[in-house]
Amino acid sequence: MNSVEEIYYEAKADKWFQGFAVFCRIALAASFLPAGFVKIMGERFAAGLPSNNPLGHYFDALYLTGYYYTFIGIVQVITAILLLIPRTSLLGALMYFPIIINICVLTYATRFDGTRINTMMALASLFLLIWDYDRLKHILPFKQPKVKPPVLKKPLGKRLRFIFLGGCFAALAIIIIGTFYLYAIVPGNSEEECRNQCVSSKNPAACEEFCDCIYNEGQPLDSCLVNFNKAKNIRSPGLK
Repeated sequence: MNSVEEIYYEAKADKWFQGFAVFCRIALAASFLPAGFVKIMGERFAAGLPSNNPLGHYFDALYLTGYYYTFIGIVQVITAILLLIPRTSLLGALMYFPIIINICVLTYATRFDGTRINTMMALASLFLLIWDYDRLKHILPFKQPKVKPPVLKKPLGKRLRFIFLGGCFAALAIIIIGTFYLYAIVPGNSEEECRNQCVSSKNPAACEEFCDCIYNEGQPLDSCLVNFNKAKNIRSPGLK
């Protein structure tokens, strides 16, 4: 058994890590239950998001897919319930992970403001899969020796908690700072939010044109970005 597995089994025996795993299960389930019920009840998800918003376009189209829309809601509710039940939590995590990765990629592609939250949810889902590595490893495509969890001679103890927390805070900082500088412009969740960023923009006119393109003309995000890049590259008459 290598040192990584030894640390893994030490974490599995730590009540603090056990509590964190329970917290992740509850938090992830809580995110899927309302989203699933909205779809089952036949209501548009994120009703406050304008239809001309890039993600709003997607939700409008998804809402019109009939029983497929309802099916997504049912799957989300089932996944949440499986996460909440200890004996089925691994199955719930296996179902949750590909769904949240799909949602995460979607929010990045549409420059949605909820990208940070979705990224954190994806990391929490990944943590749950790693947490159940001792059960998952038997289906991995490489030979696994049958060993019992070791008794560590020099356990890390509370240091392991601090190392883990430090890694979590570092990941949060990377997500928050990284997404802040990831895009030159974003559509925001409303026209007002979109125009608010124009005040501090290096090219307010190009920013305003982008917001008009999104919310007033209803053009696709890619088209509006092309127009924005063209507009910001046009020099003002007084500039040399």
